[in-house]
Amino acid sequence: MPADTPETLTLDELDYQLLTALQLAPRADWQRIGAALGVDSSTAARRWNRLFQSGHAWISCLPAQLALPSVVLAVIEVDCVAGRLPEVAAGLADDVNIVTLEHVTGARDLLIQAAFVDHVQLGRYLSLRLGTLAGVAASRTQIAVTVHIEGSRWRLDRLSEQARQSLTEGRAGAAKKGHVFGDEDVRLIQALSEDPRQPAVRIAERTGLSPTTVRRRLDRLDVERSIVYRCEVARYVSGYPISVSLWCTLPPADTGRVVSKLSGMRETRFCATLSGSANLILVVWLRSVQEVAAFEARLAVQVPELTITDRAVALWVLKLGGHLLDPLGRNLRTVPLGFWNDPVSDAAEGELLARLRQAGRLTAPTQPVAGSPD
Repeated sequence: MPADTPETLTLDELDYQLLTALQLAPRADWQRIGAALGVDSSTAARRWNRLFQSGHAWISCLPAQLALPSVVLAVIEVDCVAGRLPEVAAGLADDVNIVTLEHVTGARDLLIQAAFVDHVQLGRYLSLRLGTLAGVAASRTQIAVTVHIEGSRWRLDRLSEQARQSLTEGRAGAAKKGHVFGDEDVRLIQALSEDPRQPAVRIAERTGLSPTTVRRRLDRLDVERSIVYRCEVARYVSGYPISVSLWCTLPPADTGRVVSKLSGMRETRFCATLSGSANLILVVWLRSVQEVAAFEARLAVQVPELTITDRAVALWVLKLGGHLLDPLGRNLRTVPLGFWNDPVSDAAEGELLARLRQAGRLTAPTQPVAGSPD
């Protein structure tokens, strides 16, 4: 696990090449990683251990959207009572539904991306969890109807084409539409969340599966692209420390063409079609706040169909891909996603239903007895 009080580091070019390699091949063995970098396997492993233990780099494991056909990704804006933002953020940080949690500028205090099994679970969370949390003044929710671009595609791009090819060779195909995770798949993802590079033997110990079963299932999930890995780096050493969320309007007929252009932009981190009047959200990583205006100007030239209606700059990305971060973006600890089960909201809903049933019994009209006087 990363240290309790992370130190500050200065990364050199080999560190950035290592991180790029792990973005391309997160579970590749150290011999293969080292060969791509031109160093021995022990050097590659030692470099990674230094970055990981200090919280400066880590790998997330998340289910791919196609592997969960009914999954609902919600973008939630939260307004906090004055002076209560730290309390609200701390209260939400360990929620297993929340993928990303940010303190941002603009017309909201917190910006959340959260995953739910279906619309019913989302409704439960909003009314019975978020809506009852002390310090929350208001919230607004939109559903990400389609996720076009997500963080696993973002790269540092510090490797040669030959090195990239050596790491991605043999990796082809896409997730099989309609594949649904079983209980063993869920246990694997939760075990991988803390450290996706841990060996199959350790994962087997944590899940109760055999090492052979672990390897076979991980290979299948990887080939099908049912899971995605994200090798992340602390923002202050990433070269792109500024995260900006842009709410946009776009004619639906232009979505495919615009998304294609956005996906080719170096800064694009996330893009999704939303259910609200601002029907597209775009998250970009920039080198400085001063670049925001220049990036928007470039957008206006390259994708004139897109109109930006609002924007928010992240002041502190408190949670990213299920990992809690400090203000400099260093990994503090993991909160494995567990939105398949939501016992807190389930219990609250059960209490509400019991009250509704009881109220119905107490207010039910008395039926007159046949033959009795009026």
